[in-house]
Amino acid sequence: MSLIVAARFTTFPGAEDASQKLFDAGFVEEDVTLFFVNPRGQHARYPIGGDTHTDVGSKAAPKGAGLGVTIGAVLGAVVGVGVFAAFSAPVIVSLIAAGVGAYVGSLVGAMSKMRGAGGKVGHGAPEPDEARDSGVLVAVHVTQDNQFDAARVLREAGGVSIERADGRWQQGRWADFDPLKKPVPLNEFSEKRA
Repeated sequence: MSLIVAARFTTFPGAEDASQKLFDAGFVEEDVTLFFVNPRGQHARYPIGGDTHTDVGSKAAPKGAGLGVTIGAVLGAVVGVGVFAAFSAPVIVSLIAAGVGAYVGSLVGAMSKMRGAGGKVGHGAPEPDEARDSGVLVAVHVTQDNQFDAARVLREAGGVSIERADGRWQQGRWADFDPLKKPVPLNEFSEKRA
């Protein structure tokens, strides 16, 4: 495993400027790379897109659907029996009313349990383990001796969210970078700048 220090920049020109400052400080080209990190949820981990198998806000939906089916079917059956008794309608009306009630109840029950950030339906909260913001990441292959020099140069060049990682550095790039893995801040440089 290799020791890597990285920082996030908002633009490619800013990241390229930081790379040049690293070269001026004595770091070699094969030890510096830059790449864009997509926003949360856009890392295409699945064939149809997304980063996780299910949305965080939808985990309780099956329980809500089950409860809704039960309540909806009972209410639908009650309405069906009422229509049957009041209008001498066929028994099939009671069955249809129960089925429609079950369907509507399952929909309402599932939707009532799908809550995200702020309690709003349809606005899933970000994955709790993912704390890396999108932007251009400048990564530097470092040693124990020069890791703080690299972090200082990145900070002075405008880098934010300076982190440290153990990873695989191959052919001048961070080969096993995982955008979903929670970054480990380099404590001496961990405060975020605006």
